[in-house]
Amino acid sequence: MKKYTYTEKKDTRSGFGDGLTELGRTNPNVVALCADLVGSLKMADFIKENPERFFQIGIAEANMMGIAAGMTIGGKIPFTGTFANFSTGRVYDQIRQSIAYSNKNVKICASHAGVTLGEDGATHQILEDIGLMKMLPGMTVINPCDYNQTKAATIAIADFDGPVYLRFGRPKVPIFMPEGEFVIGKGIQLTEGTDVTIVATGHLVWESLQAAEQLEAEGISVDVINIHTIKPLDEEIILKSVAKTGCIVTAEEHNKLGGLGESVARTLALNTPTPQEFVATDDTFGESGTPDQLMAKYGLDAAAVIKAVKKVISRK
Repeated sequence: MKKYTYTEKKDTRSGFGDGLTELGRTNPNVVALCADLVGSLKMADFIKENPERFFQIGIAEANMMGIAAGMTIGGKIPFTGTFANFSTGRVYDQIRQSIAYSNKNVKICASHAGVTLGEDGATHQILEDIGLMKMLPGMTVINPCDYNQTKAATIAIADFDGPVYLRFGRPKVPIFMPEGEFVIGKGIQLTEGTDVTIVATGHLVWESLQAAEQLEAEGISVDVINIHTIKPLDEEIILKSVAKTGCIVTAEEHNKLGGLGESVARTLALNTPTPQEFVATDDTFGESGTPDQLMAKYGLDAAAVIKAVKKVISRK
């Protein structure tokens, strides 16, 4: 099995900030809007280099979405920035009516998603955002796994025509993906195996790789797939894998209801019913704590993936 290592940890929100800065230098139509969270969204370098292309909206997220939708009419490519909770739950009506319904070319960039937001607690730790956004017709939903992939995704969505929800996080996590091309809608095969498929997204990709390494040591051969684009889902890579392994585990930092796991379950039900286990939060809100504590408590770490793998294999 291919083993993944890292030499540095970095937050995925910094990948967004650096990708946005690069876009500022290469794409004159890119503009940025923020709801009073410039530091948290790592937008400072973009602002320094492009002050006339940045708009501080303040704590008025609904207004920010409306302004962004209007900017697209003049050919601009607006990137909105705030926490994932405020990027979705607080402004769902505005996104639905002003952006999704009219297919506006707005990039909704959402930081501090999931329980790894940590000490800010349940009111800020949205675990429903993927479900909310993937249900909107025409909305593309992307959840990259590390700094390099987030930077590449940020750059890629500027060239994509249509509304995008880009989700990323606060904690420093291992950088293990190579720099370079990001293809929207195409999953990435990370390891090759024959006993079980693990389909993971976001912070759970690294946890799944750690789980796979431990499982391989126990003689269990694992296919690990990085699904960074939840909508449109790369059904081909998933179906090809389960045809070989006969069972699957989905892993995500999100409610098991409405997330990646349910999208995969639908794909399997329509094509090839397959035993599946879900590593996700169990229809619950989060709480205050460190990211590591919360990932362990809510069953979102390598240990939880290993447990789910052994359970699903027993169901084959």
